[in-house]
Amino acid sequence: MKPSSSPGTHPRRRIAIAGLGAVGLKIASVLDQGVPGCELVAVSANDHDKARARIAHFARPVPIVAIEDLEGLADIVVECAPATLLSSIAEPFLRAGKTVIVMSSGAILAHEELIEIARAHGGQIVVPTGALLGLDAVTAAAEGVIRSVRMITRKPVRGLVGAPYLVENNIVIDDVTEPTRVFSGTPREAAIGFPANLNVAVALSLAGIGPDRTTLEIWADPALTRNTHTIEVDADSASFSMTIENVPSDNPKTGRITALSVISYLRKLDAPLRIGS
Repeated sequence: MKPSSSPGTHPRRRIAIAGLGAVGLKIASVLDQGVPGCELVAVSANDHDKARARIAHFARPVPIVAIEDLEGLADIVVECAPATLLSSIAEPFLRAGKTVIVMSSGAILAHEELIEIARAHGGQIVVPTGALLGLDAVTAAAEGVIRSVRMITRKPVRGLVGAPYLVENNIVIDDVTEPTRVFSGTPREAAIGFPANLNVAVALSLAGIGPDRTTLEIWADPALTRNTHTIEVDADSASFSMTIENVPSDNPKTGRITALSVISYLRKLDAPLRIGS
């Protein structure tokens, strides 16, 4: 089935969402309300009964299907699932020359073959700006020479509790009373140790000088209620720093702006005026 279109209009893109957690449900809800040029056609979730209840109020009901059935129904899939499922979600779409919007960007580092599959078959992996402002500036600076990129992330304690890195290193943060640095390293290392927290760091590194040259600090701060990211970039074209404080979604590990970033991307697809690269 091809996207439907009318004379003088762009094809209507069929959107599937893999995962109906806080981010996936928000994107699905907005698509159900209407995004020009886009149509929600299917969702996938681990618990079909729970997913059915979550979308019961939608104006246009959509099927809840298995991950392997999404590609045959849609042109674009939005991956909002556990990082371990990225490859099984993305590969069928990329082999069909379609688009995958990746929220678990940290998992790309463990599945770099997906980039080669996309290149070979004309597919595309999209990593939305998400919770980190300024990626346009970083990608622009990368056309020249970037000397250094540094990121400092500060999160409420409850947004970090249970991270594999903390568990494996016996780092207990439940009772910290002051800002505590819990990690210093690279986004590649953080993608393994904090898979639910630091997708933004990986996105920053992919936009700039890579996951091994970008430096990262993670702090647990009991006084914070918002996820805070500061990036500092030194390049031959500009030196700049940016800070963003993200309001958490229903999932404390993810900011509300993450889902809104995907919606913004979808609205840009056929927009008569597009702001930002």
